[in-house]
Amino acid sequence: MATKKKKIEWVCSECGGTTVKWAGRCPHCGEWNTLKEFVVETGAAARFGDSRHKGLVSASEVLDLNDVQAQEVPRIVTGFQEFDRVMGGGLVCGGVSLIGGDPGIGKSTLLLQVMHRLVHQDVRCLYVSGEESPGQIALRAKRLGLEPQGLRLMSEIQLEKIEATLLEEKPQFVVIDSIQTLFSDQLESAPGSVTQVRECSARLTRIAKSSGITLIFVGHVTKDGSLAGPRVLEHIVDTVLYFEGDTHSNFRLIRAFKNRFGAVNELGVFAMTDRGLKGVNNPSAIFLSEHKANVPGSVVMVTQEGTRPLLVEVQALVDTTHLPSPKRLSVGIDQQRLSMLLAVLHRHAGLACFDQDVFVNAVGGVKITEPAADLAVLMAIYSSLRNRSLPEGLVVFGEVGLAGEIRPAPRGQERLKEAAKLGFSRAIIPRANAPKQPIEGLEIIAVDRLSNAIDAIR
Repeated sequence: MATKKKKIEWVCSECGGTTVKWAGRCPHCGEWNTLKEFVVETGAAARFGDSRHKGLVSASEVLDLNDVQAQEVPRIVTGFQEFDRVMGGGLVCGGVSLIGGDPGIGKSTLLLQVMHRLVHQDVRCLYVSGEESPGQIALRAKRLGLEPQGLRLMSEIQLEKIEATLLEEKPQFVVIDSIQTLFSDQLESAPGSVTQVRECSARLTRIAKSSGITLIFVGHVTKDGSLAGPRVLEHIVDTVLYFEGDTHSNFRLIRAFKNRFGAVNELGVFAMTDRGLKGVNNPSAIFLSEHKANVPGSVVMVTQEGTRPLLVEVQALVDTTHLPSPKRLSVGIDQQRLSMLLAVLHRHAGLACFDQDVFVNAVGGVKITEPAADLAVLMAIYSSLRNRSLPEGLVVFGEVGLAGEIRPAPRGQERLKEAAKLGFSRAIIPRANAPKQPIEGLEIIAVDRLSNAIDAIR
């Protein structure tokens, strides 16, 4: 008797969309070379039952928004101030989070410390490890000086066993380390595949939402730093966190890119010590270099990360090139925006860098994504090009447009107050950000054109 031919489908590793045949470009998200071949699971509906396609929350009747009572979401405060800040004030009961980062950056260490604090608050915790043995986790806890009593541990990668344990233990806080290692016996594909990650995360999320468990997934990252697996994983969870920082540095940054229960782009700053991660109360200090005297090419700006203003030193080095094409390199700042700013500097300030190599760096490994860094970058480039140090105690921020205008930055008052608190005495800012009331100890220089800003520091 001839065997039944298996049905094949192609699944996009970026968006999780499926198609019946291979194509170079995904028809759903438009990404190239992302379709992977998978065997369609036969009899899946019978094995999973009706629960396979149920929503993550129970169905309800249609309501008018005016009749819905808005209630505060109950939270579990861990006492880890920087972690609570990134999470929006604490852990949400029934919330599902995803945290990713490079290997060895401290994801497991941070979550083990969080669980240790929760255990002392009589919160039932369960750590599910799919990558390390219980002995390895116990060794890490001993190295960090954590008391293991009360912290429940499970080393398992089979989804069905994990689900049974959750129903039996009834924990309040669960860590899955990591989601890419889990697999279900009801699927034929290997652990880490698109179908396994999608199905395991959906079923665990369904349990968390229905039982009120606070769940955190640890996710692998690709070589370009993005979370591995299907993009639908980021849509399922409530919060997406990224660990940033250099593994050779003592400082770690956690940034929230998605948070249904708090502000996005919040930043938590930690220092790696021999006792684990510790929150940094004054993160501006680690982003400012200690110079005995003012040096050319250095300027301090105030960037806004979520609700927190941070002072960051921006450095620039401009040197005569010996190559046909001058170099344009930046660390922590968008390189394409740097090329645009150099064109604006030439057109509206008369400073040409077409025969100069330009290097720009944000000190401390922080990544500045907001356009309010434009004016600081141009001031640092001007200082290095003219080999003149900027005035002492100067802080700068503002967006620069293509027409040479200086556009305002959001939350300008908070930026200025943070600079004054840290002892800065002078600020060059957009005219629209000029405060109505003077700030004690801070001289405000409001400008509306790039040429005016250049004249102010001459």
